[in-house]
Amino acid sequence: MQEDYKEYDKYAKAKKKVDEIKGFYIHLTVYLVVNAFLMIPILKYTNGNEINFWSFSTAIFWGIGLLFHAFSVFGKNVFFSKDWEERKIKELMDKDKKEYWE
Repeated sequence: MQEDYKEYDKYAKAKKKVDEIKGFYIHLTVYLVVNAFLMIPILKYTNGNEINFWSFSTAIFWGIGLLFHAFSVFGKNVFFSKDWEERKIKELMDKDKKEYWE
């Protein structure tokens, strides 16, 4: 009975993490699509001298919010996590081993 509870708890935590990651990627996709549509008229119908900070303010401020969302989902090591470091070290060691023996 206790093992069933532990398995359910592990499943619930994993499901929550997957839902958080999925939510982030949906947020990222919406950000890219909406800002692409907002940028088209700005870039197509204005001269270079008419573009200012406010032309890109939605993308900038929403992007900051998206960055905080990424930190909340992936932690502070969004791009270079400990797992990534270990995989990269192993990859480089394997590559070095192959080159040495060839």
